Amino acid sequence: MIPGIMKRALTSQYLSLVLRVLLGAFFIYASLGKIAHPGNFAQSIADYRIVPYIAINLGAVMLPWIEFITGLFLIMRFKSRASVVMIALLLVMFEVMILINMYRGAQISCGCFAAGGEPIGWKKVFEDAVLLVFALHIYNYDRLEVMKKFKALTSPGGGAARPGS
Repeated sequence: MIPGIMKRALTSQYLSLVLRVLLGAFFIYASLGKIAHPGNFAQSIADYRIVPYIAINLGAVMLPWIEFITGLFLIMRFKSRASVVMIALLLVMFEVMILINMYRGAQISCGCFAAGGEPIGWKKVFEDAVLLVFALHIYNYDRLEVMKKFKALTSPGGGAARPGS
């Protein structure tokens, strides 16, 4: 009985809806400081010593906008499948860059937010892994039926009988 309930809860379309909004909001929030201060973000990218020097400024300008747009699209459910794939790829890229620099023993900040973020380490690896699990859940279980049910309930006259009918 309990395993069946757990399976339904973990594969729920409603859980996917919540995770989609949370993941989208997280990426929008993470992008805002980087959009406002691309120079600081460029320095964070350079600190990783992985990206070629010529691509650092372009990456510092484009990456935050990609985060913002994919986060917004994910929340709006516009091209959400493509958005969640892009977010998953970004998370894998972040994980690889962090792990490489942890292996090197680099003492750098993650560059995740406006203030540069916190130092890289296993905590950041775990956080990004959890976000990646969210993305995988959204990819596998986000369904349009949930939104149709929500719209039916919130539309005038939808879901409830009108008084006097």
